[in-house]
Amino acid sequence: MRSYNPDLTPPWKKPTAVPEVPAETDLVVEEAVSGFCGAVIRCEKTAEGPTVTLEDRFGKHRVFPMVPRGFLLEGRVVTLVRPSAVATPRTPARTASGSLAVPGARARVARAGRIYVEGRHDAELVEKVWGDDLRIEGVVVEYLEGIDDLPAIVSEFAPGPDARLGVLVDHLVPGTKESRIAASVSSPHALVVGHPYIDIWEAVKPSAAGITAWPRVPRGQDWKTGVCDALGWPLNTGAAWQRILGSVRSYKDLEPALLGRVEELIDFVTAP
Repeated sequence: MRSYNPDLTPPWKKPTAVPEVPAETDLVVEEAVSGFCGAVIRCEKTAEGPTVTLEDRFGKHRVFPMVPRGFLLEGRVVTLVRPSAVATPRTPARTASGSLAVPGARARVARAGRIYVEGRHDAELVEKVWGDDLRIEGVVVEYLEGIDDLPAIVSEFAPGPDARLGVLVDHLVPGTKESRIAASVSSPHALVVGHPYIDIWEAVKPSAAGITAWPRVPRGQDWKTGVCDALGWPLNTGAAWQRILGSVRSYKDLEPALLGRVEELIDFVTAP
């Protein structure tokens, strides 16, 4: 008679199957040990074994070995394999900010908190890159006509624990008028941060805009008009901005100094 040896291993101790996922370009994963999250930009075969290079939203690159159970995809443990090793490739959707897209997600009811930016161009750029993220988080972005009256604007908004206010300021560098105005805002529920660029145009990488560098405009001259003149563009700043905005496809087309500040404001406004 054939003997019967039942498997007495408890179900919770049995190893679960881990899916193999092809490391297709732009697939966004998290390395399980370090927590580094980024998009796949290439796979390579080395003497030690296959590796994958990830790029985070700030443009930083890191190389990791493609070991079993080495990565998280949408919170689930997976094994990355070279694309040619799997018959059915997978291309995940990503938002322009580099976040994982959430198919079918509804916009959240708007929070009481807000993010203020200086002008319409700033608001349009933030919407283009972070719009999907902001809708899911329920964050509304509004633009001001300059920040000269920022202390009064903050006072009128009356930020509080459940209604935080974030403000993005252009050309926020030490010793400037902007830095003095920002320093005058003292509410613990308001955060004023800024980028070093004279105008939000300059936060777009020159390579994305199809130029070698942003021109230096003499002091006293309108910066946007000076840029158009130096680049040989028609002296129509509205048309120039649409040209620049149209060149932006994702966070990769923006300077890290802007990326970090916008992410900081979103985190501040949405914090519990």
